[in-house]
Amino acid sequence: MYLCRVEHLKTDISFKRIQQLAIPAIIAGIAEPVLSSTDAAVVGNISEYGTESLAAVGVVGSFLSMLIWVLAQTRSAISTIVSQNLGAGNINALKSFPAQAIYFNVILSLIVLGTTYFFVDEIFRLLNAEGLILQFSIDYYNIRVWGFPLTLFTFGAFGIFRGLQNTFWPMMVAIAGTIVNIILDFLLVYGVDDFIPKMGIEGAAWASLIAQAVMAVLALILLLRKTEVSLKLQFPLHPEIKRLVHMSFNLFIRSIALNAALMLAVREATALGTEYIAAHAIAINIWLFTAFFIDGYGAAGNIISGKLLGAKDYKKLAQLTRKVTIYNLGVAVFLIICLITFYNGLGTLFNKDPLVLEVFYSIFFLVIISQPLNALAFTFDAIFKGLGEMAYLRNVLLGATLIGFIPVLLFAKYLNWGLTGVWIALLSWIAYRAFALIIKFKKKYVPLAAH
Repeated sequence: MYLCRVEHLKTDISFKRIQQLAIPAIIAGIAEPVLSSTDAAVVGNISEYGTESLAAVGVVGSFLSMLIWVLAQTRSAISTIVSQNLGAGNINALKSFPAQAIYFNVILSLIVLGTTYFFVDEIFRLLNAEGLILQFSIDYYNIRVWGFPLTLFTFGAFGIFRGLQNTFWPMMVAIAGTIVNIILDFLLVYGVDDFIPKMGIEGAAWASLIAQAVMAVLALILLLRKTEVSLKLQFPLHPEIKRLVHMSFNLFIRSIALNAALMLAVREATALGTEYIAAHAIAINIWLFTAFFIDGYGAAGNIISGKLLGAKDYKKLAQLTRKVTIYNLGVAVFLIICLITFYNGLGTLFNKDPLVLEVFYSIFFLVIISQPLNALAFTFDAIFKGLGEMAYLRNVLLGATLIGFIPVLLFAKYLNWGLTGVWIALLSWIAYRAFALIIKFKKKYVPLAAH
């Protein structure tokens, strides 16, 4: 397998090496929120029904993100298994594993697609969508959902590249997909006179679907050309498939708990009214963009920590964790400065409705405050994935949602805090995750580094 020739080398955790992994991971990571944010910004500025279209993209985007995040956790499991075997010097033994893992990913996506496609009306009604917002949500979802298996295939390929300590090719795929999506958003949503009819929100859905197809094709080509990975399905099942399923199951439960919080936030925002869900859609798109930006350094920590665990180098593991945490806190400070600098203009990128903007700016300060908490939570979350601590990650998210988010949300609702209460609950949720993971790392891995 590609990169097997470097098995014997010591793992590099220098500043330069972390940047080599983190910067491409940042660019690749923000592709998905950029796709969603572009859809939101373009449809939010449609001259007719722009606010309703933005609200629909917010509802569908949140639901699709939930599905993608639940199943895309297999990417982390694949990366963990590959990187740990690389660190332990067992990479050649994984010959049949990548193809089996990717097929596992795609089959799961088809099962989920089949179980949701025929119930979209009920699903979006459950999220309090109604009237024109409900109709737009269904129109948008019925097109975009077909990109779901393509995205899961792409994420599976990304997991293999990451396990092999390579974030460059995933970055190139993500850049290509983002460029295609942005260009097609403007062409299909607004149309071109006498050439392309104006398609509105359905145009945004087609733009995303085509971009996802482009990314899947590029990922396939690069996987076959830049690695020795074969996608020919071979039997019997590789022994690591059992561990992949076990890790993925724990990450599925974790993601369900994670997305339950996000879905409850959407539901409460939608119940407040059209302006509130539109404002929440703007805020969550900005939050997701910054979150994936921060997650780039987390990805570097994830990739290297798995290899260090495979080599049982706990001292370097502790050093790596400290370095990545410091770097990510620096990124959080940078993001705060950017958000404050462009404070007045960010909302108008998505929508010009004065009522929507008034609601958005009433809660935007909470998006800014969340950045340092995001840095801590996402750094340690990524490190723990690299270490294979999926069961603990599952328990942390269950606790964060059941103890940190839902009680605060209900209390805020009781006090009629509106959308501000929703975002205070989200901050409580992030803080719980961050400190639970920090405490566990200090108790388990810091002592190992001292020996």
